[in-house]
Amino acid sequence: MHEVSVTSDLVRAILGELEKYNVVSVHAVTIIIGQLTNLGKEQMQFAYEVVTRGTILEGSVLNIEDEEIELECKNCDYVGPAKNLDMGEYTEEHLIPILACPECGGPVTVIKGQTCCVKNIDIEEAE
Repeated sequence: MHEVSVTSDLVRAILGELEKYNVVSVHAVTIIIGQLTNLGKEQMQFAYEVVTRGTILEGSVLNIEDEEIELECKNCDYVGPAKNLDMGEYTEEHLIPILACPECGGPVTVIKGQTCCVKNIDIEEAE
């Protein structure tokens, strides 16, 4: 469950950033998670609740925004989403992207989908 490790690192970074301000409370933290990170939202939510206990982040809401996969092909100039392996009955959480150009089958560069970062922190500062 690498979500705990990733969440711990994010919380540590957030707490470090918050030290620069006179923060009274934190209402929410919004993070962006790319589809290629294989990080589970529910696991991230649970880990966040656990690792923020006893910190100024305790009780704040963790908002998670998805970052879709976007590919770029140098062969045919395709830019767009990856196709997924057809597995018949599957759920959105278990899609397997094909990291080849959907148009020509050539090699691609992943432009989006690998992000794991803090987008914003909703805080209340002391006067």
